Amino acid sequence: MSQFIKKYINPKSYWLAMTLLVYSSALLANTLHIYNWNNYLPEATAKHFESLCRCKVSQDFYGDNEEMLAKLTAGAQGYDIVVPTEFAVQALQKQKKVVAIAQKQLPNFKNLDKTYLPNIIDNKNRFSVPYAFTITLLGYNLTQLKLHGIHRQTNSWALLFDPTILAKIKGKVTVLDSQRELIAAALLYLGKDPNSKKKADWIAASQVIIRAKPYWAAFNNQGYIKELAVGNIWVAMGYSSDFYQAKKYTQTMTKKFEIDFGLQKEGNILSLDSFVILNHSTHKKLAYQFINFMLDGKNAATLTNKIGLGNPNKAAIPYIDPSIIKNHAIFPTAKDMRHLYQLSDLNALLRRQLNRIWSEIKLR
Repeated sequence: MSQFIKKYINPKSYWLAMTLLVYSSALLANTLHIYNWNNYLPEATAKHFESLCRCKVSQDFYGDNEEMLAKLTAGAQGYDIVVPTEFAVQALQKQKKVVAIAQKQLPNFKNLDKTYLPNIIDNKNRFSVPYAFTITLLGYNLTQLKLHGIHRQTNSWALLFDPTILAKIKGKVTVLDSQRELIAAALLYLGKDPNSKKKADWIAASQVIIRAKPYWAAFNNQGYIKELAVGNIWVAMGYSSDFYQAKKYTQTMTKKFEIDFGLQKEGNILSLDSFVILNHSTHKKLAYQFINFMLDGKNAATLTNKIGLGNPNKAAIPYIDPSIIKNHAIFPTAKDMRHLYQLSDLNALLRRQLNRIWSEIKLR
C-alpha cells in the first residue's frame, strides 16, 4: 500500500472499496443480456437464477416481432438470448443470426411437451427452445358490454371490426400495433387463411381495418393492460397472458366491473415463443445455463402462475394452479387447437408489399 493511502485513507475502507470494485467488475462481466417481451420473465425467477449463477440478468424489451427483427437486422449487438415467435425464429435463422442449439447442454430439454417438438417452423428445434405461448384474442369489460347489449359478440372478431357493433362503444377499443397480428385477425374475420400471401386478401383485410379504424381509440401494444384494468377502454385486442393479469388485477382491487377474455369462433393466432442464442453472444455458456434453468418444471411453472403464459413444459403442469389450466384461453383443448394458427415467415418481397399496405392503414 502506498504511503499516500497509509496517510490519508483508512486501510480497512480502502480494501473494502477495492473488494467491491472487483466484485462489481466480475458481476458486470458475467451479465446475461436478454432481449425479451415485456413482462415475460417473473422478477423473482430472474433473481433466483442470479443467486444460483452469481451473475446478473439484464433485459431490454420489445412489443412486436417486427420491432425486434428490425433492430437486430440493423446490427444491434450485445444480446445473448432473444425470445422470438416462431415465424421470427425462421427470419433470424435465414439471416444466420442464431446458433444451432446443442441439446446435450440442456438436460431439462426432455421436459418439453412433444406437441411442440418439433414445431411447424423450426423442424426438430435445431435453433430454438420452446419457452411459452400466448393466444391473440379479445379482452373486454363484460359489465360495460352487457350495458350496451353486445356481450354476446365477444366470441367473434366482429366485436373489433363490425362498424354497427363498434358504433356502440366508439373510442373504447384498442388494437395491437402489429401488422401481422391485426391483418391476420381481419383475415380470420373474413374467413380467410391468416397466412394468406395473396395481395387481394391483404387488401380485403386492410379495407376491413380501415372501415373499423375510426371507432378505435388507439393502436396499443403494451398500455392496454392498464387501460382495460382501470376501465378506460372496454375492448382490447391483445395477448391471453396480458388479459389474465388485467382480470387478476380487477379482482384483487374489487373493481365494480368484470374483465374477461376468450377465443373467437373464426379462429385465433397462437404464438409459440422460444429461446434462441444469438451468434454474437459473448456468454453462450451462461445462456445455456439460463435456458436449462427455465426448463426446470418448478421454474417454468412460475411463468404461468405469475404471468398467465401458456406453458409447453409438461414437467411444469403439476406446479400450475389448476384453475389456470382449466382456462381454455390460456391452455386450449384439442378441439380449440383446430381453430388456432401459427404465423409463418414472409420473404423480403412480401414484407415490402405488406409494409406498404400497413403504411396506408396507419395513414388513413
